[in-house]
Amino acid sequence: KGFAEAADRKSSELEAALRAASEAGRWPIVFDTSPCAYRMRRFCGDRLPVCDSIEFVHDKVLSRVAMTRRTEPVVVHPVCSVRKMGSVDKLTAIARRCSDEVIAVADVRCCGFAGDKGFDRPELNAHALRHLKESIPAACSHGYSSSRTCEIGLSEQAGFPYRSIIDLVERCAS
Repeated sequence: KGFAEAADRKSSELEAALRAASEAGRWPIVFDTSPCAYRMRRFCGDRLPVCDSIEFVHDKVLSRVAMTRRTEPVVVHPVCSVRKMGSVDKLTAIARRCSDEVIAVADVRCCGFAGDKGFDRPELNAHALRHLKESIPAACSHGYSSSRTCEIGLSEQAGFPYRSIIDLVERCAS
């Protein structure tokens, strides 16, 4: 929201809590929301092992869990922070372990929710995703991403629910 000083102060508070919870970095810190992982990685990633859920699932979990691939197609949406962190391929790879058909809508680069602005300014979300529904095959009824606010906007515009990619992994884990 443009309050950099307040954001840094709260990030410092969170870093202190994460340092204690992770036993000074002994345990990985996994964020289930990519924008938060991105922020904290930039803020304290050189001091603590901050990890996004996409990277953690891809790098540490998938090789240890048997997966039952689903036959129905799924659509994935890499949120802006996933793109900035360079994890789009990992998100897609996770989805491919879970479904025979994975759709990524190339024309939709951002959900337009802008953090939480989509709650107050739904026209941002509607405009950013104006081509989403027509770009998704009719057989698709499930979408996955890694940011709850983005998933809210994507769900509204697609006409079917978007959930966390972790939800898909959990459904497919044997």
